[in-house]
Amino acid sequence: MNAQRNNPAAQQVIRPIGILGGTFDPIHHGHLRIAQEALEQCNLEQVRFIPCGTPPHRPAPQASAKSRWEMVRIALNGHPDFLVDVREIFRTDPCYTVDSLAALRAELGAQQPLCLILGGDAFLQLHTWHEWKRLFELAHIVVLQRAGGPPLGNAMAQADAALQAEYQARLAPGAGVLHEAPGGAIFVADMPALEISSTDIRRRCAEDRSIRYLVPDAVANYINTNSLYRTC
Repeated sequence: MNAQRNNPAAQQVIRPIGILGGTFDPIHHGHLRIAQEALEQCNLEQVRFIPCGTPPHRPAPQASAKSRWEMVRIALNGHPDFLVDVREIFRTDPCYTVDSLAALRAELGAQQPLCLILGGDAFLQLHTWHEWKRLFELAHIVVLQRAGGPPLGNAMAQADAALQAEYQARLAPGAGVLHEAPGGAIFVADMPALEISSTDIRRRCAEDRSIRYLVPDAVANYINTNSLYRTC
């Protein structure tokens, strides 16, 4: 017992790494706020943004892969805890989250806690994702629900039965659970209600309206300089 207490390696706690995927077409302050809330509430080591190249469940992004990668890169500039991961962005075959998590698990080791960060709406559709139950073998899932809105638990009453079962079995009482195992738990956190969407930003660009305060200034400048989203 004394030997374990005096051994720094035995006491080392590995902080989780957050994973935030999306088309980021374009990235906006809502994405950045989700990442910041997860970073703070879950005491994450970092958050890795993974722009998707070819999403399997939605239409192709309007901006090119290169432009979306550049916008994420410049949006994260100056934030040492946010990193961009390019493993998906330049792929032309469908990009599945389970494959990216498996690759990260292989790179980072079996003991590194990983946290897949999702919004509440995305979590309610998790049962439609490719090999979705395998996600829990590879990572925890952190669900960000809007503060002041209906609790996620209420919405789960109408969710897919298999997803309900996983939610009830895996729901964690606190963020500390995310540090105790490499994956397998569901943790629900609150975030401020920010009604910002990439769809609305693209529409505003097409209508020649301002997107200031919806995206970082550097992203707005990139969009304007490269004449992105001029049509809906």
